[in-house]
Amino acid sequence: MIYVLTDIIGAGGNTRKMSFDLIIGIVFVAVIILASSIKVVKEYERGVIFRLGRLVGARGPGLFIVIPIFESMVKIDLRVSVFDVTPQEVITKDNVTTRVNAVVYYRVLDPEKAVTEVEQYQYATAQIALTTIRGVIGQAELDELLSERDKINQRLQHIIDEATDPWGIKVSAVEIKDVELPKEMQRAMAAQAEAERNKRARIITADAEFQASKKVAEAARVLESEKGGMFIRTLQTIKEATEEKATTVVIPFPIEMLEAFGYRVERGTKTKEAAETKE
Repeated sequence: MIYVLTDIIGAGGNTRKMSFDLIIGIVFVAVIILASSIKVVKEYERGVIFRLGRLVGARGPGLFIVIPIFESMVKIDLRVSVFDVTPQEVITKDNVTTRVNAVVYYRVLDPEKAVTEVEQYQYATAQIALTTIRGVIGQAELDELLSERDKINQRLQHIIDEATDPWGIKVSAVEIKDVELPKEMQRAMAAQAEAERNKRARIITADAEFQASKKVAEAARVLESEKGGMFIRTLQTIKEATEEKATTVVIPFPIEMLEAFGYRVERGTKTKEAAETKE
């Protein structure tokens, strides 16, 4: 009888121990499930929620609960991302081979579309940017690519932004960083620039000579019309020629001695003809 009571008491203790262990296990599993259902999304992120495969919406930032097993979450970063376009060999409209390097700035505006409308929106945006850059530069001439880069950047940004808008992506800027030209083209452009500089220098020199000749002609007319003007100019020339140490010998010849040969009469006739012409 005593052994039977001992067996009953031992069985009751084992039952209580098993129940306690089961409760502990259930609590542990419940804590794990509750911990996995609590989600924290940062200020620059959003959590896109799916319930049994259907889109519920975007949540965040902050703390919220996701129903385990029934709901899943995809995090989307809303910060501006940068994609560096590797150098691309492109043939311009005037058949010049160039290597173009660019950078694209974009961000996610609609996280729901970025998840549901396209697979891997980063890769899709990069491929759209590559294709657009090759197409736009292929339609531009080399001079336009070098001198009107801002215009091409705006055109690239507009085209890529329109293509990625259905995915909830906003392309804020596209910048062409570098344009590499073949060595032969660089030498040809250098020769063209040098020829252009020589052309401008010759034009400036010719214009200066033309203006100087006009001034010399005016001075000659003044010296011819004024009595004694040529004599004063002759003395000034002699002075300038003999200022430095030189072996030049100058023998002055009075202009008045030419009056015997009719110089005064001829000058008067010329002066009179000039006056009649002015009238």
